[in-house]
Amino acid sequence: MMIPMSTTTSLMTFEEFERLPDHAEPGKLELLDGELVRMPPAETDHMEISLAIYEALRDLVRAIEARNEAGTLGRVWHETGYRIAGNWLTPDVSISHAGQPRLQYLESAPALAVEVISKSNTADEMHLKGKCYLDNGARELWLVYPRTRSVSIYRGKIAVEVEGTLTSELLPGASIDLSQIFASVR
Repeated sequence: MMIPMSTTTSLMTFEEFERLPDHAEPGKLELLDGELVRMPPAETDHMEISLAIYEALRDLVRAIEARNEAGTLGRVWHETGYRIAGNWLTPDVSISHAGQPRLQYLESAPALAVEVISKSNTADEMHLKGKCYLDNGARELWLVYPRTRSVSIYRGKIAVEVEGTLTSELLPGASIDLSQIFASVR
């Protein structure tokens, strides 16, 4: 769950962001276009959905790897940050690129970024995050909408809304039953 962007009095660099003290407040921080984004702790439904997606993707990627069809896919991650062109974004779930640069942090956008949309997410905020992912190497972005039990899949500037069964060009021969992903949502 995210709250609307709160901006700093001046734009922040990644180096300044990196030096922020560990905060005792719950939630997480992101840096987008120089602005510090504070997010409250994720609610239970949000975490259940993101964990269900993580587990489904982890199992699918393992099966694809067993068939030697993983190609350019790397590892499946949950709540892992990426340093992307001076930004710091932490998708709810992601799949890195095979051989993704990995110094102190995962560098550049993941192959797949998954964001579970919460009530407080704004369209502008999600557009900026999506643009950052897609302009910096993400092959797909999934915006997951719990209320409508649907997923919008972005490939470049093309978006497709999916309900029921989700398939992806990134996951050859695999599908995700969205009713299973949303089973825990009240």
